[in-house]
Amino acid sequence: MMMSRRRLGSCPPGLFGEIQTSIRTEPLDSLYEMTSELGRGKFAVVKKCVEKATGKEFAAKFLRKRRRGRDCRAEIVHEMAVLEAARNNPRVVNMHAAFETDHDIVLLLEYAAGGEIFDHCISDEPLPERQITRLLRQMLEGVHLLHQSSVVHLDLKPQNILLTSLSPLGDIKLVDFGLARRLGTAGELREILGTPEYVAPEILNYEPITTATDLWSVGVIAYMLVVGESPFLGEDKQETFLNVSQVNVDYCREAFAQVSELAVDFIRKLLVKAPEDRPSAAECLAHPWLWNLGLETDCPMPRTPRERSVGKWAVPPEDREDKENFLDSPYGKRVRLEEAVSEGGL
Repeated sequence: MMMSRRRLGSCPPGLFGEIQTSIRTEPLDSLYEMTSELGRGKFAVVKKCVEKATGKEFAAKFLRKRRRGRDCRAEIVHEMAVLEAARNNPRVVNMHAAFETDHDIVLLLEYAAGGEIFDHCISDEPLPERQITRLLRQMLEGVHLLHQSSVVHLDLKPQNILLTSLSPLGDIKLVDFGLARRLGTAGELREILGTPEYVAPEILNYEPITTATDLWSVGVIAYMLVVGESPFLGEDKQETFLNVSQVNVDYCREAFAQVSELAVDFIRKLLVKAPEDRPSAAECLAHPWLWNLGLETDCPMPRTPRERSVGKWAVPPEDREDKENFLDSPYGKRVRLEEAVSEGGL
């Protein structure tokens, strides 16, 4: 059977170049067997699948081509282009192939069997610090390589960091590059995008985005891994924004009773309002906490629920594939935060 392929074209101006991956149009189910659903959002579904010819497992990400009556091919091309640009980054999920159906573009991605590190952030049994620092080192390695190519992820959160295996705990893979941008292509980058509780203050203030914007999110993730709750999540989005803009972080002794002083120092250095005061990914990798071989190897004590965290995880986590965190489309729009909220984006 002759293979049919299709080019999708170029990314939105100023972001990434034309994609190299050809879009295959033969029936997906003739080559792959869908076995289970891994995640679902407003405009995307991720399914586990097995290649019939080889038995290899993949994650099939079905991205709807039209959303709310709008053609969203450019956004899909954008995500594909980022994955192509990061193909040599061992900490980024690999794209194996792409297919097109009547309604979707389907990305065949490397399957990460260990799931999201989000599960470890909210678990009653926290990971030992030795494991946390290993995961953070790997995360920073991936972020550093992205930043060396002037690429910022802009949606780093525990739901977008996967593990290659669960037991033993595997290595991390960064996913979901729908909001990623390349810096320096058209002057300063200013956009309101991201996920509220992980977004940096400069995003909320519509100030220039830099590589430091990703490092703020790394600090939030580090806090969640060691404490077991989000540092900024409020009762509603407005309270969350206020906590972020005021850098309202709880470093009380009770919260960090089982956490080393080096861990607190690492988090404090990242969760600072001025982007220029945050260390780079390379500087973070030199922090002594990440290389402290004397960290306790046994499992730490179970987390004790505190009043601050009551009800925070009572609602389901946000959709993994929902990229409408701030705007209907992140491309080329310049709106004030109040407008984004009134449109229901945040």
